[in-house]
Amino acid sequence: MMNEYKSLSVQYLTGTVQISKPASPNPVTFDSPALEVMTDLRKIQAAVIAPGIPMEVANTYMMQRGVRTLLVMNDDNSLAGIITATDILSEKPMRFIQERGVKHNEILVMDMMTPLEKLEAIPLDEVVHARVGNIVASLRESGRLHALVIDDNTIGLSRICGIFSWTQIEKQLGTVIPPNNVAKSFAEIESTLIAG
Repeated sequence: MMNEYKSLSVQYLTGTVQISKPASPNPVTFDSPALEVMTDLRKIQAAVIAPGIPMEVANTYMMQRGVRTLLVMNDDNSLAGIITATDILSEKPMRFIQERGVKHNEILVMDMMTPLEKLEAIPLDEVVHARVGNIVASLRESGRLHALVIDDNTIGLSRICGIFSWTQIEKQLGTVIPPNNVAKSFAEIESTLIAG
């Protein structure tokens, strides 16, 4: 089987040899295409976990993978929800312990995740024409740090094909985006000015 491949010619290294560096990606701005800040699950394997796994295991797995979001998958490979580092590190687990009288290590992913029916997803068709600023505005409006992207054009089932993450967008912009807990839009600011 292997004899159909010919070996390649080699050369000895001499003189000054340098190492290639990846071309620095163009800095992302609010006006950059939204796809530049999307984690594209058609190219990158999604970090997934099962609903019945202990929350502490999910936390360790996130740290090992260097991610802050896990997609929670049912046995039939359908999406059950998502769990984020914020879910695990917030006061949510403490409230759950008090309400249910369970121990910290008994909390499962399904107890802390945002279930499917509470998740919003942005259609891929929208994302293709959107800018980074549109994604930031959408996240702000929903009050969430993550948004899923859904592709309804795949044959058969709808598929989650991407994730937007507030922290990832900040990292790529090279700036901290102030969260929006004040007025939602210029229209609201105007109406408060008029009302005042």
